[in-house]
Amino acid sequence: MTDKKSNDPLHGVTLEMMLTRLVEHYGWEAMGRIIHIRCFNNDPSIGSSLHFLRRTPWARSKVEALYLRYVRKSLKQSNDVT
Repeated sequence: MTDKKSNDPLHGVTLEMMLTRLVEHYGWEAMGRIIHIRCFNNDPSIGSSLHFLRRTPWARSKVEALYLRYVRKSLKQSNDVT
C-alpha cells in the first residue's frame, strides 16, 4: 500500500476550519474589508458565514483564495525563521 500525500493545500481542511483560522488571524473587520461580503460586516458569526458561503460559490472561492494566501504566507514566515 502506498501513502500518497495530496499536493492540494485545501485537502482535509473544512470550510469551518478555514473561516475560523482566518477570523483568528485577521478578525471580522479586516475580513470584511478584504472580502466585501455582508455577513462579514453586519453581525458576523461563523454560523451565518458558513451558511452563506456554502450556498454562494463565488464567495467561497474568495475565502479559499484568502486562506491559501494566509497558508503560503505562514509557511514562508516559518521557513524564514529557521
